[in-house]
Amino acid sequence: MRCPDLRSGSLKVAVLYIGGVIGAGFASGQEIMQFFAVFGTRGLWGVALATALFVYLGVAVQTTAVRLESTGYREVLEHLLGRSLAAVMDRLSLGMLLVGLGIMLAGSGAIFQEQLGLPPAAGVLVLAALIVAVLWGGLNGVVTVNAVLVPLKLGLVIGVALLALATAWGSPGSAAHAGASPPGLLAGNWVWAALLYVSYNMVVPVAVLSTLGRHLSPAEAVRGALAGGIMLGLAAGVVAAAIIAHYGQVRLYQVPLLYLAGAVHPVVGVMFSVAIWLAVFTTGIANAHGFAGRLALPGSRGYRLAGLGATLIMVPVALLGFVTLVRFFYPLFGLIGLVLAGVLLSRPVAGFWRERAKIGI
Repeated sequence: MRCPDLRSGSLKVAVLYIGGVIGAGFASGQEIMQFFAVFGTRGLWGVALATALFVYLGVAVQTTAVRLESTGYREVLEHLLGRSLAAVMDRLSLGMLLVGLGIMLAGSGAIFQEQLGLPPAAGVLVLAALIVAVLWGGLNGVVTVNAVLVPLKLGLVIGVALLALATAWGSPGSAAHAGASPPGLLAGNWVWAALLYVSYNMVVPVAVLSTLGRHLSPAEAVRGALAGGIMLGLAAGVVAAAIIAHYGQVRLYQVPLLYLAGAVHPVVGVMFSVAIWLAVFTTGIANAHGFAGRLALPGSRGYRLAGLGATLIMVPVALLGFVTLVRFFYPLFGLIGLVLAGVLLSRPVAGFWRERAKIGI
């Protein structure tokens, strides 16, 4: 296997973008089921809309970061929101990144307990140690780990979904049943669900991608955001199609893709549990890097200490349990994310379209 060229700015953007979005919820299939598959085949239109939004917002964030030569998301927020509102959003984002890190640590604990029969604290501490080790390598360490692990977890997720599609045993009634409108915040239609899904998933990528501003050319920024957004859409589409095909069987499971993987073959189920943990790992890195990168220049002593401190602080919080933290914080994250996504959508990337001939795209 040829080692990816880590000097490529486009690769850095793509892997960090994908790594920030594909967390445990995506890899488990639960997010995709709740936001898309529950609408049946109409949910695939929602995936198409979400893909377009991921591409658009990724380009908006990354071109803004390059133009500002940013090293953290504060500069980007001030440009988009103004100084006063940016200060409020900055504090909210810092809190979300910190809590998100704690949730990923708790997720690792849950996986160690359910898959290996070990105490949750073991999974929490192992992931905490690995995240600190990655941050100690600075931005290069973060990019290197994502360049290796993101294609691996993405390949496993798409591979399991394709195998499930190839062996689909669901009746036509399964997809029809999936067409019922879900309750709660997602009630309504697939358009609203797609908008909420993207807004919910943009806070971490904004924090991570903003740290690359001064390290990229405009062309690298755009190409990387395009590639990352398209790959996110492709993965979501394949997973949604697989869940729709098996909806009658998977709708009652907390980890739909793990059920489908085990149904294909027990060995595939074990491999996929690894993919879910990798998703937790890379998302935990993204949260810790976004938090530390806001407080200090990536790679500096202050950055390392901020990452270490954040991880240590969240270890006891993570021991409260994965489900407890997700149920309390994720709905709040979605509402805050709507504000940020709304601002990005209201500021078209006009500068990019005017200057694309200059940057050779």
